[in-house]
Formats: sequence, C-alpha cells, structure tokens
Amino acid sequence: MSAVRDRILEVAGELFYREGVRAVGIDAIIAQADVARMSFYRHFKSKDGLVLACVQARDERVLAWFEREVKRLAPDPRDRPLAVFDALALRFKAERYRGCGLLNTMSEMPDRNDTAHRAAAQHKSRFEGYLAGLLRDAGLDDSHAPDLMQLFDGAAVTAVRVGTPEPAMRAKRIAALLLGLTSPARAKRTTAAPRRARRSASAR
Repeated sequence: MSAVRDRILEVAGELFYREGVRAVGIDAIIAQADVARMSFYRHFKSKDGLVLACVQARDERVLAWFEREVKRLAPDPRDRPLAVFDALALRFKAERYRGCGLLNTMSEMPDRNDTAHRAAAQHKSRFEGYLAGLLRDAGLDDSHAPDLMQLFDGAAVTAVRVGTPEPAMRAKRIAALLLGLTSPARAKRTTAAPRRARRSASAR
C-alpha cells in the first residue's frame, strides 16, 4: 500500500471509531489526512469502499494484537483461553475506549447484506476460530469457543457502560467455571489482569 493510502486508512479508522461511521464525511477525512481529493478517490472509489478497507485492516490488527498479547501474558498454552480476558482488560483500560470497533460497525450498519457488516461479522468468525484453537492447544473442548466469544463480546459492550476493566475479569471468572478451570493450581497459573495498560493496547 502507498503511504497516502496508509494515512487515509489510519485517519479514517480513528475518526470512524471515535465519532461513528455515519457521522464522518469524506471531506473531514480528506482534511485531516491532508490529501488531495483526487488522491483520495484514486485509492478509494467511495466511502463504502473506505469503510470496508478500514474494517478489514482492523480485523487483521486486532487478531494479531491478541495473538501476541495472549502469548506474552500466558507462556503456557493451557492458560491462554483465560488469558484472552486479561488481554481484553488491557484494551478496556486504554484511553478513549468506546467499545469493539467491529461490533460498532455492525450496529451502525445492521443490514446483514451490507459489505462492511459482513466483513465485521467475518472477523468475529475468525476470532471465534482463534479461540477454538486456544482451547484445543490447552487440551479443552473447542465446542466452547462460541461461549467464550459471547462472553468476550458481552464484556466489550458492558465495558462501555461501566467504564472499567471489571467486565473482562467477570467474563474470565465465568469462562473458568464453564471450562472447569477453577482449581487452586490453575487459578494460580492463570494471569491476573495487569494494573496498567501497555502502550500497545490500542482501544480499537
């Protein structure tokens, strides 16, 4: 990708996340990205195309971030299904957190046939597959992946309401009960939520 396209994506992604997809117009993105209108349309034929590209970029970024952070928080694969929620707590502590950007997109564009809605839903399917892989690597039943996904998304929504990382910790406790990981030994091994968010914990 060109540097101009990268800059447009970065600016648009931040504005869409902060203000909402429908509230942000092309003119505001062009102005903040400091690019010529002709240059913008050379890279993106329409706002819909830009929104789709932002969703796809966020999909890749979010999944890569969780893969990296969960491994850092839980070197032992057996602890990683629960460490997902420790990583989630980091995101809740990030400044200007306003929910899961993918869920927000689906909420703003509720038509399941909308291209951006479909792309955001595909991200959730990919993330559920990631959770299933963590469960298998931990020697656990991967049929619980949809349950973990529901706890994950529910915590993301609740965190917007309460404004603290606690929903991630509550989801972690429920997940531990569901997976039968409530023994003292396992509780000691699983990571506690870090007190401060790392710089890498992007709100988006």
